[in-house]
Amino acid sequence: MKKIAQIILAVVIVALIYVIYDQISTPIRFDQEMKAKKTQVIERIKDIRTAQRAFKSKYQRFTGSFDTLASFILHDSLELERKIVDEDDSVGMAMLKKMNKKNVEKFTVAVIDTIFSPKRLSRQDVENLRYIPTTDKQAQYIMEAGSAVASNVTVPIVECRAPYKLFLDTVAFRQEIINLIDDEVNNFNRYPGVKFGSMEAANNEAGNWE
Repeated sequence: MKKIAQIILAVVIVALIYVIYDQISTPIRFDQEMKAKKTQVIERIKDIRTAQRAFKSKYQRFTGSFDTLASFILHDSLELERKIVDEDDSVGMAMLKKMNKKNVEKFTVAVIDTIFSPKRLSRQDVENLRYIPTTDKQAQYIMEAGSAVASNVTVPIVECRAPYKLFLDTVAFRQEIINLIDDEVNNFNRYPGVKFGSMEAANNEAGNWE
């Protein structure tokens, strides 16, 4: 009887140790996973923002379509300017003046070859921009575009977001995610996830991680 009681006590002790360990380690593991995944989500959403800004520079608006954005990156071009001669080159500047030419020339360059520099994106990278990293292409960024009035002027606006619940493990860290979302929304009045821009007002496409 004594031996059975000792065995039961040992099992209870082991169970208590596991519970305590789990309570201590779970928040640590959640924090590590959140930071790792969030970093990847931010890295990709930055590329989306870069592409949206380039699209706006050419068409004076943003797009709410990933198909349109991908086509722009892969097939479109931008018109840029560069100086013909160094402004410290007096001889060159004099020749331009004699020919009545400005020290600037325009040229076109493929969008994909310039906007992400020095990073280079492949066609596959561009086609995958819509997908939230670490979700095996099961979840996409939510992207919207439109316009808003600021100082009596209509301006284009855009918003792109990835809710925490779409890229964090809601099974292993269910309570931690519930607490995180509640904290972001009710205590800090922040979007519970990663986002840039706003559909409520122009904000220069600010990211909530910055």
